[in-house]
This record gives sequence, C-alpha cells and structure tokens, in this order.
Amino acid sequence: MATDTAKLQSFPSKPRVFIVSDISNEPDDAESLVRYLLYSNQFKTEGLVACTSTWMKTKVCPQDMHKIIDAYAGAVDNLNKHAHPDFQYPSVEYLRSIIKSGPPVYGSKALGPDIPLSEGSELLLKSITAPSEDPLWILCWGGTNVLAQVLSKLKNTTSKDEFADLRSKLRIYTISDQDDTGAWIRNKFPDLFYISSIHAWNQYGMATWAGISGDRYYGFDQGGPDFSKLTKEWLKENVQIGPLGSAYPDYLFISEGDTPTFLYLIQNGLGVPDHPEYGSWGGRYHLTDISDEGLASKHYSDTVDIVIGKDGKTYKSNHATIWRWRDAYQNDFAARIQWTLSPSLSSVNHHPIVSINCSSGPAPVYVEAEAGTTISLDASGTYDPDGDSITFKWWHYREPSATQWLAFVEVEEMKIEKKDSEGKIVDVTLPGPEKSCVELLSRAPIAKGEPLHIILEVTDSGTPRLTSYKRVVIQPTNKDLKGGGGGGEAIGDVMAEILKDL
Repeated sequence: MATDTAKLQSFPSKPRVFIVSDISNEPDDAESLVRYLLYSNQFKTEGLVACTSTWMKTKVCPQDMHKIIDAYAGAVDNLNKHAHPDFQYPSVEYLRSIIKSGPPVYGSKALGPDIPLSEGSELLLKSITAPSEDPLWILCWGGTNVLAQVLSKLKNTTSKDEFADLRSKLRIYTISDQDDTGAWIRNKFPDLFYISSIHAWNQYGMATWAGISGDRYYGFDQGGPDFSKLTKEWLKENVQIGPLGSAYPDYLFISEGDTPTFLYLIQNGLGVPDHPEYGSWGGRYHLTDISDEGLASKHYSDTVDIVIGKDGKTYKSNHATIWRWRDAYQNDFAARIQWTLSPSLSSVNHHPIVSINCSSGPAPVYVEAEAGTTISLDASGTYDPDGDSITFKWWHYREPSATQWLAFVEVEEMKIEKKDSEGKIVDVTLPGPEKSCVELLSRAPIAKGEPLHIILEVTDSGTPRLTSYKRVVIQPTNKDLKGGGGGGEAIGDVMAEILKDL
C-alpha cells in the first residue's frame, strides 16, 4: 500500500518551545538535541541557547549546537518526506538563526542591576513579550540563569499586572536544579508553572527524569525497566547511523537526561501539557501545594506510578512514570532515524492514527457520565497510513485520579469489556458513587468525583513497531448525591478499616 502523506500525523497547533542547554558539559545534551530535531516539526522552536551549569561554570558552547544543526542539514530533506505536508520540519537557516549564548558565568553571578542581558536572554525576552496567547515552554537542560536574568529585568521594567500576565503564559520544565537560580526563581515567583524534581544537591538518581535511562547507573528499580534498547550496542545499530544519527555521541553517565522535557510535549495522544498529573512519556508530576491560599505555588514535582516490570514484579516509583513507556519511545526514536536515511515512504514505518468516537488528533476525549453507568468507546475509525495491521490495548490509568499514595486502594478499577474481536469498540463501566464520588476525609457524597482516565494504545506491525495513543478523561457525576458514609475527622479514622489487611 502506498502511503499518503496527507494521512500522516497532523497537529492542530504547535507548542512554542525555548531550549536552554549546558551542551558540552557531558554528551547527554547533544544526544537530546539530536532526538529533539527528529520531533521538531511538532514544535515552534523559538530559541536554542547555550548556558552554564554547576558542571560547566565559566563557558558556554553554542558552536556545538551548530555542529548538530550541520548534521541535521543532511537529514531534513528526507525527514520532510515522512511528515504531513502541512507540518514540515524547520529549515536549517532558521535553526541556526536562533542559536544564541547565555551568560558565561555561574548562576546568580548573571544577576544584578548593572549586568546586561546576554544575547540568549535577549532572545528569551523577545519570546516572552511576543504578542502571542499561546504558552511558552522553557525547557532548561542545565542552569536557569538565562531565565532568571529575564525575570529580573521584567520585574524592574514592567507594571505589576503586566508582569503577572507575562508569567501566566510561561511553562517551565527543568532537569532538577543545576545552579543557584532555580530555587531563587521558585521563591521569588511561586505562581510560575514550574515542573522540577526537588532533592538534595546532585542527587539526580532521585529525580523523575532519571527514569529515561538511568536505572543501571543510579541503581533504581532493578529488574523492572528493560535496558535492552539503551545499550551502547543497540544505540550504535539503531541510532548512531545516517547524517543526523552520526552526531549522537556515546553516553558517559546516562543517555539523554534532558529528553523528558520535550517528550512531555510530544503530540502522540498521551500527554496533556497543562496537566502534569496526567502523565506522559516525559513523566508524571503533581503540585507540591494544592492550597489556593498562601503562596498558591504552581510548582509540580515527583509522584509515582505502579508498574509491572520486565521481571513480572510490581514497581512503585517516580522513575516508573517514564520508564513504563520506554519500549515505545525508543522504537519511536529508531523509526525516525530511519526516516533520515531514505525518502522512500514504503521502506520505513509511520505512526497509526487513532480516533475515538470520531475524535482524532492528540487531544483527549472528554466524557461526563453518572457514576456506576456504562459508556461506549468506538475506535473503529483508527487506521495505519502504511496499511500495517494494528492492535488495540485499552487500560485504566488509575494513578492520575489518586489524591494519596495508595492509588489502587483509593481508585477502583473500571471494567473494560471488548465488544468485537479486535477490541476496536469497548464498554467501560464506572465505579459506583460510593467509590468515585465521595470526599476522601469526610466520605460525604459529592456531585463530581476525580476525573478517571482510560488510555488506548494502538500499535502497528511495522518495523520498529510504533505506538500512538488516545486518552479518554471521564468525569464521574453523582447528581442525586448517593453513597458516602464512614468518614471521620482524621485520615486515620477513615483508613483504619481499609488498611487492616495491609
């Protein structure tokens, strides 16, 4: 079957992305930039700025970004052959034009009334103040003093209301803290939407993002993640090939520690960028303070998923919120590298296109249904553009609905019943109101419970096998306020009976 490029992945909009990287302090930033470029037709990239970090305090290396763009120049024509005609890859000339340097000093040494903005900070200021209503995603792979410089300037040069409006459009995802300005930013501007793992200095093995590849180096979740598609042998055979893949260096500590920042934004139907608690290839995060009072902080940090590992055992960790998707995201990487090698559509694999209840595209399907009732979900409009056979896997992602550690105690599993042999159509039965529409502590019935999440994974039979997703977010309702009872004034009163057998 000939592949029709108009039937390939398309995107209703492109997230605005600004990358700040301490490239060349070790190989992983270069690795992440290579992978990012393979997805760059999904984004509106507004900046590639070289910065410092605690690991490289006195220099920045934009020239190494240019080297990778030079490699991309040999791949972009082929990449465009495998992209929807309306969503082509950015030009080499454009990408070169947005490579800039941040201040070549460590952290807060870049701050001060008499210190001019670096050229990278000037570019970020231009993006932040641009007349766009779309959020700007600032992805920090090293230190954060480029962002700190701009925030400091805006605080001193704009009105209180104007500055607040500008901050409301920012979305920040940092790879932990790698200089002293990260904590400064969160303390000075707690209303910033800010995703970052918090832990003791340099204890990166504790961070969610380490789940991308760090299980062997850091020693977590041993036996759970499958490392086979991260070995140097696998990377040499599947990634370090062709004009762009050849620019992917061997890893030193772990590979691609910065990649979760943009995997979080990948438009594959799984993640919802303004909801870090939903989970995606870039991990799952939750607010560190859910109160509307006090600082009203919008800092999102680590939470956990419960996953059956390669060895058949159950793992519960923040790292699992990323490594659970590893087979899919590594296959995706390898497939895109293949795109760089040939313009032939028939010689490589492309993603299935998922549709549920006539809704396609990466956005979730939102459904409101009474607790205890059954809804029907129909994915029969799903197709593979290459004509490959496809499989359907529906499952209840319970952790995003949980408000406490014991997700599987709090969130009752929904019943999913296949209505045809292939599983294209399913019936989903919601838990009753006593399970899905009660307040945690008082156990009083409420009109609407926590949203429930169904994930559909569609995987094709191509090589490598590619997976696309569609999320269904179900809002359980309880119009007659049924259920409830058994609450108390303290959590121990409520949980004692539930936990008696643990």
